[in-house]
Amino acid sequence: MSQIYTAYIGSYTDTNSSKGLTILDVDVEQGSLSKRGEVEVSNASYLITSPDQRFLYATTDAGVASFRILPDGNLRPLNTAHIRGMRGCHLSTSRDNRFLFVSGFYDGKITVLHILPDGSVGPIADGIFHRGPGSVAERNLRPHVRCAVLTPDEKYLCVADSGIDQIKIYRFNHQTGELSPLDIIHCKLQASPCFLLFSPDGRFLYALKEMSNKISVYTYDGSGRLPVFEQIQTLSTLGKKFNEYSAAITLEFAQDSTRLLCTNSGDHSLGIFKRDKETGLLEMLDVLPISGRYPTDVCLFPDERHLFCTNFDSSTLTFFRVHFDTGLLVMNRAPLKIDQPECALIVPRPAD
Repeated sequence: MSQIYTAYIGSYTDTNSSKGLTILDVDVEQGSLSKRGEVEVSNASYLITSPDQRFLYATTDAGVASFRILPDGNLRPLNTAHIRGMRGCHLSTSRDNRFLFVSGFYDGKITVLHILPDGSVGPIADGIFHRGPGSVAERNLRPHVRCAVLTPDEKYLCVADSGIDQIKIYRFNHQTGELSPLDIIHCKLQASPCFLLFSPDGRFLYALKEMSNKISVYTYDGSGRLPVFEQIQTLSTLGKKFNEYSAAITLEFAQDSTRLLCTNSGDHSLGIFKRDKETGLLEMLDVLPISGRYPTDVCLFPDERHLFCTNFDSSTLTFFRVHFDTGLLVMNRAPLKIDQPECALIVPRPAD
């Protein structure tokens, strides 16, 4: 029997009728989704699963909501944990699913939470507020923690702060969950690093810069006493013709990591890049419109022949057949209405 999948869409809830978390059935062969139900989560702006894909975590106004993923793809609530700060915008976990990292855009805070053996979220292990002035730009007056991910060897936590144009590096204590400031990767003024993605082999870091619409590629070496990051490439996420205002939002690898996808809001486009696995360098294949407004996320179907984008301003999901050899997108069905979608996951259903 072939694997069955479920999709989950996280949405804002303040100004629409969405309950926050939409559950959808997945047709991999057709590259389509059909709504099944909703779960009430206030402003579920980011979703992740545990590494073993048995649990789902969602940002919420109160902190983080946890769920067990049932064999039919539905969700059973476990608990909601407070973060003693303003609502988070990004989540990640340690590989053993013992710690959860919450990035705070509004208050510039990185919070570490324990995860309990039953998958529920436990108490706070550590919390650090970033300090310092930002650049003189509309969105960059103060710290805005946008993304936090562990290095592949899990020695360090890399935290992108778009408000102060820095990627802060913390030493991570696997026993206590505590963070110790260690180093800083300084980005150009008003670059606004917003999303971090390591290559599967752990040798390269891809840092998305929101306001400059750039991807910076760094080599990573964690073999010594201190981490070493060296920038080897920076390239635009936009094509030659683009909207006067645009902001890069998110990155996504194809499974073999030879292709990288990037969404651009304002320009309302999806960039497709070819990646050399040996050198880590990127080559733009194309940047194409996504037939929606303000794409916040891109999600590949498991066959990697189809994908969809979540489009916040147009409140739609738009569906495409993707040809990675040429970088071509072909719209393959009508958009699906979802109020203010912000993020998306396709998850295999767990065994009974």
